[in-house]
Amino acid sequence: MDHRTTVAGLVGALALFALALPTAAQADDFAGDIKITKVVVNAGNDIVLGTTDVKTFTVAVTATDDSGIEVGRTFPTLWHTPLPNGDSYGLVVPDNIAGTCVHPSFTTTTCTYTLKMNPRIHLQDNTTAGTWTVRAHALANDGDYMTKPSAAKAKVLRNSKLTVNASPEPVKKNRTITVTGALTRANWETYKYGGYAKQPVKLQFKKKGTSTYKTVKTVTTDSKGNLRTTTAAMADGYFRYSFVGTSTTPAAASAADYVDVR
Repeated sequence: MDHRTTVAGLVGALALFALALPTAAQADDFAGDIKITKVVVNAGNDIVLGTTDVKTFTVAVTATDDSGIEVGRTFPTLWHTPLPNGDSYGLVVPDNIAGTCVHPSFTTTTCTYTLKMNPRIHLQDNTTAGTWTVRAHALANDGDYMTKPSAAKAKVLRNSKLTVNASPEPVKKNRTITVTGALTRANWETYKYGGYAKQPVKLQFKKKGTSTYKTVKTVTTDSKGNLRTTTAAMADGYFRYSFVGTSTTPAAASAADYVDVR
């Protein structure tokens, strides 16, 4: 039998199996002494999506068996974590079903797969921001197999943007300046960026000739995500806003706005 046909058949079966069992709470299914020892999503980084651009990332699956692992047989899928009512959104599968594999030893294989996530296809709505689950399968040369419904977790986040503007410029020393800005994030239902309300954001200042920002105060966004505060102009330097992020939205920092104090 043609090997490519065999792999394609396996992948099709795995995809159907994944669709039939979307719940991450399923127990591991295995035969023999095969093990899936490590799964890494996006090199350990969060997956951040905006409103239009497709995000490309990798999932690396490491498996071991005394007979060795069949190349391209560590197929992973990425699911949105099931909801309390039993529903589950999203299914992302690799572009290349064989992956790119390396063999640290005869018994161990690591295969890396490229996946693409489209905010207009894979993200049902804003509730799909947060934790997703990797379901991984591995097949050994001697026929041993293992499926881990919850092999790893990954964060899929709504991209955030932050702006700043300090005025007036230039300004006399010790005079009051007003620093405005806005914190927005991707909305996966309207496919636009909208204000992120009631979030704490740090106003920071870096004096000219130095390399470190220091926090001046914490400002809370209003109901539309806008920021506005005042502070004294003490020296030439750069103002910015900095947001630490939440469980569904990544950290963000605005560009720096230079203020000339005279």
